[in-house]
This record gives sequence, structure tokens and C-alpha cells, in this order.
Amino acid sequence: MSSSYYLIWGATHSFIAKSFAEQHNISISSIKRPMIVSSPGEKINTSSICSKVSINIRGVEFRTRLIVIDSVGIDVILGMETLNKWGVNIDCASRTVHLTAPDGQKVEISASSPTGCLHQMEAKSTDGIRVVCDYPDVFPDELPGMPPDREIEFVIELLPGTAPIAKRPYRMAPIEQEEVKKNIDELLAKGYIRPSSSPWAFPVLLVEKKDTNEKRMCVDYRALNEVTIKNKYPLPRIDDLFDQLQGACAFSKIDLRSGYHQLKIRPSDIPKTAFTTKYGLYEYLVMSFGLTNAPAYFMHLMNRVFMDYLDKFIVVFIDDIFIYSKTEEEHEVHLRLVLQRLREHKLYAKLKKCEFWIDEVPFLGHIISKGGIAVDPRKISAITNWEVPQTPKEVRGFLGLAGYYRRFIENFSKTAKPMTSLLEKDAAFKWTADRQAAFDELKKRLTTAPVLTLPDQ
Repeated sequence: MSSSYYLIWGATHSFIAKSFAEQHNISISSIKRPMIVSSPGEKINTSSICSKVSINIRGVEFRTRLIVIDSVGIDVILGMETLNKWGVNIDCASRTVHLTAPDGQKVEISASSPTGCLHQMEAKSTDGIRVVCDYPDVFPDELPGMPPDREIEFVIELLPGTAPIAKRPYRMAPIEQEEVKKNIDELLAKGYIRPSSSPWAFPVLLVEKKDTNEKRMCVDYRALNEVTIKNKYPLPRIDDLFDQLQGACAFSKIDLRSGYHQLKIRPSDIPKTAFTTKYGLYEYLVMSFGLTNAPAYFMHLMNRVFMDYLDKFIVVFIDDIFIYSKTEEEHEVHLRLVLQRLREHKLYAKLKKCEFWIDEVPFLGHIISKGGIAVDPRKISAITNWEVPQTPKEVRGFLGLAGYYRRFIENFSKTAKPMTSLLEKDAAFKWTADRQAAFDELKKRLTTAPVLTLPDQ
């Protein structure tokens, strides 16, 4: 959504324009005692508030209460009450604003950043979100049990002559064993796994969930993946995806909830997924993380579901759905079509990770807006913090990551050539001055990368 936000130190409270709240279906409630708001040149009477509003800033959630006023030209005013609560610190010299969320996450906003930083008012439920409020069943708190039978099942085809592989469980600390037991109990309750007598067995490990302190049990399927015939179903090229966006100015992004668990495994392949723990042997009935062909199969499913919408107003990348439109009126139609299709196919999304009615959205490591495509600054830190490579493998890793953004770097291949020569067969590894210069130059260009305008069609 296109909106203007102001941080005003002189304002004691925070406000939202009534027209803006109504336009975007933000819930307004009445208060018993009317308030008088003093503004330059006039006093405004109000008896309405928007309570517990969530504002998403750079992917971090901040909550506040906004007083509703009649205002023209300013959508939201964030005053001292809110700014103090958020620990706002304005650095005039560097033209940056620093905020601290209640959970301790820190956000930095630069005055030179493209388009608005406060780009979404986000709800904990679908209530009040235009169009989305008609589809609460698409956004359950948990997946409602086993997925339905679909046209596609996950298949594990093995190299000829492959015998069952059985690995011993990894050694774990008692606290880690407790976490594994918790994960197993949850998966059993949902019907995603069952006790197994399979000759196959793979160990488990714990990995931290993104953006949380929780840990998720994952199966180490590396040995299985080595003997699995790779599915050649193509994943979309990033360049091709972005070529579709010319003229778009209204965006929404939908993230499926535990997407892989929404696809069943072919019954004959279920024993191959068996994993071993202190608490016994179990096998998956739904697709699991870590299986080599999982992205390809899920991409195949999503392409089938949305085939008639692709290249028109939707981009799908595995379990991420990106909807783009040239007007808000178009976007309402497009969003409704996508949500209806998800409902029909019993595919479910995670509301907390979705964004609706926004004019700037992070997607696949980029920031997309009506102005064009820019590198997501949160993603390039991995490149700028990369230490000098010590081996050809580390060179390949750096160039692979930097190359993901090559469209932003003029003459990328020429700049990277001193480094790519290290990848030639039988090349001696010697880190020279020209290779250091190329390494530094690629980092520099990424941190100053331009906003690319979308192609004409």
C-alpha cells in the first residue's frame, strides 16, 4: 500500500488518519471519553483508536496504539509514546534511525533507502485484511492433519543395484534427546510419521528454526541422496521471474505453512525415509526436509495448481507465492483468485510470514517495488562479511553467492575474472593482489548496487 509515515518528536502520542484506516480495513474502536488533540493552528476532537496495531519494519514486528484523527496527506504519525517504547535513536550524522523490538531485535533505517520503510500494517488474524478476511481457513494456526491425495506424490527413485542403507544414530546430549522426543511426539500426533520396521535407517540432528530460538529435528539424508536419481524438473530462473513485473505497483506475498508436509510420499517409498533415534525407528508419510528432490517435486505441484495464473499476475518459487498487479482494483481480483485456488486444493499458508497490500516487498533476496528491483541489504551482509578465500572451494562459494546478484554489477564476469581463473583445472592456488582487488571490488559494488528498473514488455 502507498502510505506516508512520520516520526515526530514533538508529538506526545501516535496517530492514524481515519481515511487511511478505513481504506485498509484496520479495525477502529470507540473510547468512552473523547480526547482533544492539539495541532498547529487547531484542536481536533476524537473518540476513536486503533488498538494493538502491528507495524512491520524491515521484517521485524512492532506493536502500538494509534489515535484516529481526520488528516489529509499524513497517514501515520509516530510520536514520543511509541518512539520511547521502541527505543528509537536518531543519528543525524549518518542519517539513520535505530529501533529495538520488544524481543531485542534491532532495526536500522537509512534515509537513503528506497521507498518507505514502514510498509505494512500486519494483523495476527485475517480480520480486517481486505480480501484475506474472506479466507480464514487458508491460514490455520496448524496444518489440519494429513494432506489430501493429490495428482503428484513424492517419489524416491534409486540408482540400480542400491541396497538399503542403515546408519547409527548420532550421539546427543540429554537436553537434545528431550527435544527429539518432543518433535517425534508432535509428528506422530499429526500423522506425519509412524513406527517403522524398515531396513533403511538414517540419523537425526537438530537445527535452529529461522528467526526463533526453537529447534527442529531434521533427518540426515545425505547417504540416501547420494543414491537417489535426481529429478530434472526445472526450478525457475530468478531473472525470468523478475522479467514479468513491469508496471506492477501492488504486491502480496504468501508463504505456505510447512509446505513440504503438504505432499504425501508414494507408499512404496515410505520405508526409504526411515530415521533412527533413541526412541525407536520411524518413517515419514509426508515429504520431509533434507530429501534431495523435495524442491523439484513441490515446484511441480505448485506449477500444476497455478498454471493458468503464471506469467500473468503470479510468481511461484517452491512454497513462496508472489502476487503482483498494476492497480489495487486488479490486485483485489488477483488475490481472491489465488486464495480461492489454495482453498480448493487444501493448501495452507502461515499468516505471520505473509504480507498483503504492500508497495515494497522482499522476495528471493531482492527488494521489489514499483520503482524496480534492488538488492536486499539484509542478504548481502553474507557477501560483505566473507573472509578472503583460502581454497578453490571457498572461491567458488563466494562467486556463486555474488553471482546471484550479477545483474546489479556491470561487467561482473570481467571483474571476477582474476578469481575465476583459480577454478581452472590444475590451476595453482595463489592469492595475488589483482585477485584481492577483484574480491574487494565485487563487495563494494554490491553495497552500492542501483535499483534496476523493470523491463518494458
